[in-house]
Amino acid sequence: MIGNDIVDLALAKKESNWKRTGFLEKIFTSKEQVLISNSENPEIMVWNLWSRKEAAYKIYNRQTGIRGYIPIQLECNYENADSGSVHCNGNIYYTKTEITKEKISTIAVSQKSDLKEIKELKSTVEIHKKNGIPYINDINNASKPVSISHHGRFISRVSIID
Repeated sequence: MIGNDIVDLALAKKESNWKRTGFLEKIFTSKEQVLISNSENPEIMVWNLWSRKEAAYKIYNRQTGIRGYIPIQLECNYENADSGSVHCNGNIYYTKTEITKEKISTIAVSQKSDLKEIKELKSTVEIHKKNGIPYINDINNASKPVSISHHGRFISRVSIID
């Protein structure tokens, strides 16, 4: 399984006040709040952790069929700025994050080895949906899960290609 998320940092800065009262407590666990407050750049840490949670949630939703607003149930195990895992109700999702001046993007997978098999899909690749869940057909006509994320100026479409 695969999930992804992308944050346009300029748009997030303009539209989201992460410093407002109650925001951090509503979204992040105590452990994550410590990471944010101790960070050299708290704003980047907020969106890094947010991106990881969103990417992992996409897998959790596919696996369980449960839709809901549950950011506090997803806890990031932060290894470094570009890797870690997210834990949610006994599930572990492995993450790879890329940070640039303009965006933060995270890919999450349910099997750590799948991080080596991620492929960014070109806009010309035909994506299908079944019950609202995107997928592509590989060369053997087998369905492969796809995750799509967009925010502001950016879009990311990824799949696991083996």
